[in-house]
Amino acid sequence: MEPLRQAHENPQGEGTAHNESIVPPSLEPVLEHALQYTAGIAKNYYQLLPYTFRRFSILSARRTLLPTLRYYLTRASLPVGIKPALCTMNILPPMIHVWYHFARKNLGDGVDIVIFDCSGKLKKRDFPHALVLPFLNFYAATKCDEFLYHIARNRRIGWICDDDMFPMSPKMLTILDREFADPNTASVSFRPRDWWHYEIEGKSHTVSSSYCTAINRDIFVKKERLSLAPADSNDHPSDIGKLPGRYDTFDLANEVLLKKGYRCAIVSEEERKECLTGFSGMSGAVMLLNYFKTSEQVIDYYLSPPKQQWSGNVLFGTLSAMLAVCTIQELSERITGKHYPLPSLPSRRELEKIAADHKLFLRNGQSFAWIEEASERLRAAL
Repeated sequence: MEPLRQAHENPQGEGTAHNESIVPPSLEPVLEHALQYTAGIAKNYYQLLPYTFRRFSILSARRTLLPTLRYYLTRASLPVGIKPALCTMNILPPMIHVWYHFARKNLGDGVDIVIFDCSGKLKKRDFPHALVLPFLNFYAATKCDEFLYHIARNRRIGWICDDDMFPMSPKMLTILDREFADPNTASVSFRPRDWWHYEIEGKSHTVSSSYCTAINRDIFVKKERLSLAPADSNDHPSDIGKLPGRYDTFDLANEVLLKKGYRCAIVSEEERKECLTGFSGMSGAVMLLNYFKTSEQVIDYYLSPPKQQWSGNVLFGTLSAMLAVCTIQELSERITGKHYPLPSLPSRRELEKIAADHKLFLRNGQSFAWIEEASERLRAAL
């Protein structure tokens, strides 16, 4: 990976310090003005999340803007090779330490790893077998397209995997070889969406998702020139009652591929359980932890709304992710030997008490049990 690595590493091979800004002083007032403009918007518990995402993107740009501009000036790529190029994106440093540990343990040198560092806080020396790119916190689809069209342009397989989806078995590489042996296979998904499905010409198809999906660039990029961008007007049927309404990352391209007769393979449930574990919706919790200064503020965030609001997705989803962050922090410390401070993260006991006090208000199908199941599997496999 030397051509691209050399284009982006600084001479010491180090990431920037956690609070160091590499934006020219002339641009600092612009970022401050953007923060002040959005800070005045009235926010309740669910309005706060979009604001925290904008705020994080603005603040992290102090560390990622110039590296991103340098990247776009060259758009260097991985060298020619037969290995799949495996891409992930990170906003919480301890998460990538855990993900990288399992990727290296189970996939080894069978892939070339690319990490979009959207916090700008990673130290490249901690990931000696990966290319770490400090990058503006664009939408996931934007980074995925950049990866498939440019960084991985010398590879047949571009593999996208969220950093909260942990590779658990070398068998994943065998599965990719098996599925992509069919030249009509456009993608292979290890974690499909399970709450809605495609109805195309009277046939039902599972939605691949972009959580952990390998893509045949010969088809996706060279033949069809597709994008993973989300889109509106998704009128496919739901399996839980709530209509999707919108295509998430890769969903629309997935539909186009199916309509054109390509094979979008879904790994069997048995193999999926063997090969992958992880969490869901982590970014919301990470944004809240970046926004709040103390754990008391986080606790108040969960205790302030009326309890009937727990039947929705925001409170349940972000609290589930908070519990997962506790596991991530624990595992990262075991892997690195260093404690990563998260001053606003409540203790696991405090979060579990909030979960227990509100479980009666959750809608059918919602449970916190799966968080501990995934956590136990990661601990056991460390």
